[in-house]
Amino acid sequence: MDTADKEILNLIQRELPLVREPFSALGYEVGMTDHEVIRRIEALKRARVIRQISAIFDTRVLGYESSLVAASIPPEHLTKGAKAINSHPGVSHNYERDNDFNLWYTVAVPPDSRLGLEGTVDVLHKISGAEKTRILPTLKLFKIGVTLDMKEGATVRKEVPAYGEPNREKADRNISEDDKAAIRVLQEDIPLTPRPFDLWGEQAGMSHEELLERARDLKRRGIMRRFSAVLYHRKAGFRANAMGVWKVPKERVDEVGTMFANYQAVSHCYERPVYEDWPYSIFSMVHGRSKEECEAVLRVMSEESGITEYDSLYSTREYKKNRVRYFTPEMDAWERLYAGALR
Repeated sequence: MDTADKEILNLIQRELPLVREPFSALGYEVGMTDHEVIRRIEALKRARVIRQISAIFDTRVLGYESSLVAASIPPEHLTKGAKAINSHPGVSHNYERDNDFNLWYTVAVPPDSRLGLEGTVDVLHKISGAEKTRILPTLKLFKIGVTLDMKEGATVRKEVPAYGEPNREKADRNISEDDKAAIRVLQEDIPLTPRPFDLWGEQAGMSHEELLERARDLKRRGIMRRFSAVLYHRKAGFRANAMGVWKVPKERVDEVGTMFANYQAVSHCYERPVYEDWPYSIFSMVHGRSKEECEAVLRVMSEESGITEYDSLYSTREYKKNRVRYFTPEMDAWERLYAGALR
């Protein structure tokens, strides 16, 4: 990657313009033609640096239930168990981490799920062979939004979070059938052509103007968080990701969560429930070019907050990472197949 590639990556992680010719608009920012921008993005996708460029929606605003789940699976059965968990279409992330709870995954279920979130996790617990499973839903969202600084890596620089609990609270949750039609195409990987919304409009049965206006409206209403790129972290040079988990006194949770969310290197920051065997209430994800880079950020966070009881869990294997596809039939098919596992 050269400097121009890194500049493009920094820009498209934050936002790709919702205009008819987005690559031309991006090219204007970096001083090149739309064809050169597309060529570079194609090369970065072939090199598996860019994973996907698409709309990013708030799962809960769409009416889906979701949660992080921690499971303890015997090491000799871990790969088989992870594969069973990956069978659920709502499992978007699934990692082995260096902890007694050695498998961590996120799962989402639609508003009309027959099993619901807890029923789904019960099934996943059984078919994975887990010895223990802990459901860790978001109690409060302090920040969500991965932006890897391709030039500087993970630093202790501060910035105002782009998306947090206030954004989620004020979002419009009335999703129409026209909204769903737009969401079904906007959630896919954008076609690398000068006018991609023309193609998507045809697929959605509307003009490009109608689709773009619908996309902007979804963003205005807080349903779409942003339209941007997600990278393959390791290929982009960020070879370490530390899930910082913090034992925070209940009366300080809001203060500490807000403090941590302002670190640019923190991509996700949540309050989650505690258990007798899991006392950590604040989760803060840090992506860095090395473990040492992540640890340096976590140390500064500890010093600033005064919270010294924390741990950093590193992913040692990625079993799955993709986007949840909303308002599609796959989840209903999975539930019909596995509903009997609860009996």
